[in-house]
Amino acid sequence: MPELPEVETVKRGLAPHLEGAVIKSVELRRKDLRFPFPRGFAAKLTGARVSRLGRRAKYMLWHLENDTVVIVHLGMSGKFTILEKGDKTPDDGKHDHVLITTSKGTRLIYTDHRRFGFMAMCKEADLETHPYFADMGPEPLGNSFNAPDLSARLKSKKSSIKAALLDQRVVAGLGNIYVCEALWRAGISPKRLGASVAGKRAERLVPAVKDIIAEAIEAGGSTLRDFAHTDGELGYFQHRFDVYDREGEPCKHDDGEIIHRISQSGRSTYYCPKCQR
Repeated sequence: MPELPEVETVKRGLAPHLEGAVIKSVELRRKDLRFPFPRGFAAKLTGARVSRLGRRAKYMLWHLENDTVVIVHLGMSGKFTILEKGDKTPDDGKHDHVLITTSKGTRLIYTDHRRFGFMAMCKEADLETHPYFADMGPEPLGNSFNAPDLSARLKSKKSSIKAALLDQRVVAGLGNIYVCEALWRAGISPKRLGASVAGKRAERLVPAVKDIIAEAIEAGGSTLRDFAHTDGELGYFQHRFDVYDREGEPCKHDDGEIIHRISQSGRSTYYCPKCQR
């Protein structure tokens, strides 16, 4: 599943083509993706001008001038392809489910062969209280994500710190890859109880999270399985992984130790048992 840096990369790729544009037409080639499209979805989009694109955690937010917000989640394999004037539509359109044309002459194709992605709508005034976002924690790159706040959110956590960081109520948008990487940089074992990270360890963890996310966005995200940018290019941060998917390889902090893999809550965790305590 695309994580926060990948979603941010897609958002930035779409922004020049959507912001300020009027949506001229919307073609839905099926009634649903992971969930059914909202009633009147295509009609509400058609003729609306996009004021700006935003993101909350792993959700893209298309803010329309009619006070409506389109909520887009890419799921496991969802992706957008941008076609300019004169560009030929890809021949294989079997999994092209949403086609959008804009006043800028751009065509957007949403493709999702697994159909785990979805699109929803809400009023601008209802966004913060929407069920997807009401209990969500702070954005990892925002000022409100800091050591005191994280310590307070972890204080009563009896789960592992790995599980705690994947809890969107603790911090928004973190996924398996970047949690593994951040814990390694901070020297914190993924098996440690979340409550035990409050305090000094949180002071190490917060900047590690911020640095990892910022670097991954700069690199265009990580390409694992299906992820690609809106122009078809791939992300490159996977070439800079320190622990993720490096089981059995030497730890970059101590080449006398190797990276281990364990399963936590059904997900693979990669870490160094010597430098992460």
